[in-house]
Amino acid sequence: MKSIILLGSLLIFGLTSCVGTISTDSSETKKAKSERKIIMPEGYNRGLPFTPGILVDGTLYVAGFSGEDAKTGTIPEDFETEVKQALDKIGVILKEADMDYKDVVSVQVYLTDMELFERMNTVYRTYFDEPRPTRSIMGIKSLIGPARIEITVTAKK
Repeated sequence: MKSIILLGSLLIFGLTSCVGTISTDSSETKKAKSERKIIMPEGYNRGLPFTPGILVDGTLYVAGFSGEDAKTGTIPEDFETEVKQALDKIGVILKEADMDYKDVVSVQVYLTDMELFERMNTVYRTYFDEPRPTRSIMGIKSLIGPARIEITVTAKK
């Protein structure tokens, strides 16, 4: 008799667990069906192996941008101009997604020379009002070509 009760309890517990699992799988399936919109402003697809921006369920993920001049492909000698051009490129992606700098929630900055930190901040402050987004700054050995900065952002409407 005790064996039958124990077996019955295990069966009920097992079925309850299956129902819970089915419910979880269902929500994961919904997440997998999230809408993804590629943000590709004119002139941004130059055969590079990445997408400038992807909008998923109201969150925009922006690729890293350097201050390379979009027309000439060169990095300006003036560091402040380099920072401005990187942030301006990000602004184009934001605009294409119907967003603005005020929608940015997170920024990652990569600098090849941490001595440039304050100069970068001077330009950065002109783009982001209070409350400013979260930010990480990493000093790294190098970037592609002569770039001294790369910036990537995440934005949410």
